Amino acid sequence: MGRKDGVFKMKTIIPALDVDDLELAEKIVKETCKVKGIGGYKVGFSLVIPFGLKKVVQTIRKYTELPIIYDHQKAGTDIPDTGEIFMKVCKDAGVDAVIIFPAMGPVTEEEWIKAAHGVGLKVIVGGEMTHSGYLANDNGFLNDDTPTRIYTIAANLGVSDFVVPGNKPDKILEYKVLLEALDVKPIFYSPGLVTQGGSISEGGKAAGKHWHAIVGRALYQAKDIKKAAQELVKEL
Repeated sequence: MGRKDGVFKMKTIIPALDVDDLELAEKIVKETCKVKGIGGYKVGFSLVIPFGLKKVVQTIRKYTELPIIYDHQKAGTDIPDTGEIFMKVCKDAGVDAVIIFPAMGPVTEEEWIKAAHGVGLKVIVGGEMTHSGYLANDNGFLNDDTPTRIYTIAANLGVSDFVVPGNKPDKILEYKVLLEALDVKPIFYSPGLVTQGGSISEGGKAAGKHWHAIVGRALYQAKDIKKAAQELVKEL
């Protein structure tokens, strides 16, 4: 399976390498990359700040050609002009996709998505988070319709890949209906599972055929990582 076919088409588990130990990240990849149902890897700041994105990508590539998603936690929250720089850096490092959460407004969102497309990176757009205190109706900073606006703008720019909260299956279904009404066949990626209370089976049921469960602690805190991965893919 080539790197362009894995995570982006099937229902899979994506290990989130949210650890600060490159040797542990390497162990997770080594023990899971051949498990059927593992679709790719998500990396973030905990590895990239101390080791650099290129080195992290090179480490993963020693074992697999599965897609690598870079989650800047949270990209797309700067001025519009920096999107081009960000995407070029990610492309040069060898990642296949980037996650953005463009809460800074529609102009930034549009420019960052265009920048990703311009260098040939798949962009995965997030709008709603898994934690409490995010939207105004839960004492958060953002208007309640912010995720809907973010997803709609992205869909109108040709995006088909979206981050949705795995611990809120009702919201996954709501966004699925929204995007399908915009003539998009959405591919969903969901954190917030297992240790954050979300059910893989329930999230997958709400998302439909194209869904990828992002799982971190349930894998990297497991005594037997390979066995834990094998058990998780059974829930898809």
